[in-house]
Amino acid sequence: MNAKPKNPADVTAEVMNQFGKSSSRFLPLLLLAILGITLYRSTFQVGPGEVAVVRRLGKEVDRRGSGLHFRYPIIEEVNIVNVENVRRMEVGFRGDKAVAEEAQMLTGDENIVDAHMIVQYRVTNPSQYLFRLAEPEATLRATAEVALRSVIGRTTIDAAITTGRSTVQTETRELLQKLMDAYLSGMTITEVKLQSVDPPEEVRDAFHEVVRAREKKAELINQSQGYRADILPRALGEAKKQILDAEAYKTERILRAQGDAQRFDAVYAEYEKAPQITKERLYLEAMENVLKSTPQKTILDAKLPGSTLPLLEIGQRAAVAKKRSRKPPQSAGAPSSRQTERTSR
Repeated sequence: MNAKPKNPADVTAEVMNQFGKSSSRFLPLLLLAILGITLYRSTFQVGPGEVAVVRRLGKEVDRRGSGLHFRYPIIEEVNIVNVENVRRMEVGFRGDKAVAEEAQMLTGDENIVDAHMIVQYRVTNPSQYLFRLAEPEATLRATAEVALRSVIGRTTIDAAITTGRSTVQTETRELLQKLMDAYLSGMTITEVKLQSVDPPEEVRDAFHEVVRAREKKAELINQSQGYRADILPRALGEAKKQILDAEAYKTERILRAQGDAQRFDAVYAEYEKAPQITKERLYLEAMENVLKSTPQKTILDAKLPGSTLPLLEIGQRAAVAKKRSRKPPQSAGAPSSRQTERTSR
């Protein structure tokens, strides 16, 4: 025989009865689990350098610093942002791979360059960073590309590749910060650095040759300026020295001439008083100077007659004659040295 089906009301009553019996045993565990989950969702941890933005039903109500904090579950949400970490973004390349649509730009003199740039930034306003922009990083990358294109667009290719890189970086950072402030992004640009600014691959070698030639030119100019700075002061100093020497010689000659003239005037004044005495004095002074400068001297008196030659030995000849006088007399047959000298004369 087929079993009679149960009444649904009886089945429901039976299930409720069984649940009532089991709930009395598992209710404490269930309550404990609910309490643990509630406590877990009611607390949150904020690390060093982070800021927690607390929203209640979607509206910002508080900001919390580092540490353990409490919130109301379900009705409050927390977003944690690191405000001390310096973040990095690549524009024009990703790692070792170039992104052509970002890198290729037109310079102010209508040349194409490939520019790779790194942007470093920090989050300074967590609320603006979280809620003002839907995609802050994508907005920053697009804005950085716009700022770099704008600066490169008014810069010549030579300046962008060589001497104007620092100017391009500075102007790009300032323009990028201005745009991000206008967007209320909550981000501060700490640094913009150009990794490379090169012409296209097809003409890159030629441009590098031009750059090397210009660097060589600048090096030679610096060397010549250094040589000029070294040699010019020397030449000026030597010219000044010669001028001073000439002036000193001029002064010396003038003073000497004036002294000679004064001395001649003094002698002439004495000459007018006693001409003969002055002549004899000048003669004697002249002879004294002449005889002093002559080491060997022999004086002859031409007024004395006779066969004997009168000699007055002076200086070295006198010393030699004195030595000869000390020698023993020679034989009668040999002529004397004085006679030989007289004969030769």
